[in-house]
Amino acid sequence: MGDSSGSASVSVDVERISFGGKEHVVRTRCGSVTVAVYGDEDKPALITYPDVGLNYMSCFQGLFFCPEAASLLLHNFCIYHINPQGHELGAAPIPSDVPVPSVDDLADQVADVLDFFSLGSVMCLGVTAGAYVLTLFAMKYRERVIGLMLVSPLCKAPSWSEWFYNKILLSLLYYYGTRGLVKETLLQRYFSKKVRGDAQYPESDIVQACKSLLDEKQGENIWRFLQSINERHDLTESLRNLQCRTLIFVGENSEFHEDAIHMTTKLDRRYCALVEVQDCGSLVTEEQPYAMLMPMEYFLMGYGLYRPYQLSSSPRSPLSPCCISPELLSPESMGVKLKPIKTRVAIDF
Repeated sequence: MGDSSGSASVSVDVERISFGGKEHVVRTRCGSVTVAVYGDEDKPALITYPDVGLNYMSCFQGLFFCPEAASLLLHNFCIYHINPQGHELGAAPIPSDVPVPSVDDLADQVADVLDFFSLGSVMCLGVTAGAYVLTLFAMKYRERVIGLMLVSPLCKAPSWSEWFYNKILLSLLYYYGTRGLVKETLLQRYFSKKVRGDAQYPESDIVQACKSLLDEKQGENIWRFLQSINERHDLTESLRNLQCRTLIFVGENSEFHEDAIHMTTKLDRRYCALVEVQDCGSLVTEEQPYAMLMPMEYFLMGYGLYRPYQLSSSPRSPLSPCCISPELLSPESMGVKLKPIKTRVAIDF
């Protein structure tokens, strides 16, 4: 439930049985958020933040169900999944008299979560709107972010067409919830046409699962997060001063492909890399999570992190060093230097 005042403190602890993590409801200066914690809390922290309409299960389940990715991330990090306010399973509608937070409020909310768990510097993983929030957080609290992994990120203020499009979607959300056209619009935001299904391809399991989760969401709560993101400000001029290492993934069929390219060109070339995934929409973490594995491995090697040795790898994973452009792996200032290049990773099933 929204709570617009008070310092960060714990409200409720709930054991998650189905996913094995532990959920904490953390009261922040601009409302309460649910944070799911996985792994050894003595390890460095990885903070995740999903896109509009998604929670940590619908946004990151595919990535963490990939055995190699789970091994890499859980071996090196304790994972702190932040759900946007009211996006957790079973969330009640947030009262209409609770103010809608600004994007700066959302970034400050992340800081409150870190304070509650007594976390210092963290690694961040965000998707689209969540990537914007974590990028803004990294700008406001530079000493608290050691690296960013961003999926189909936003960094510019919305164009007039995006702003108007979102206004229509906001009206539909307010009056009709996540049914019908609203649901299809959100699915188009997340996934490529191929997995959404058409006359040639059947609708994929991940889309069907996402539909079911959207059916359980409160339209008013999604409306609030989308309203915040639709009023975001442009981060472009400040990107050059963002000194933490940044790895950007984007599907070539993502609605936010141009935004990701723009962001890459504005970041310091010494500290960033772009990985473009073929035949994929915005939600790379769900649609093609295996495409993220090798770039993440090399990115994290720059921090002295690694994936534990396994005798056999998943037969579904086609990734090997030959999938990555040689320029991406040249050793320079990052341990393993990641350059801002279009690195295409094609996945065949």
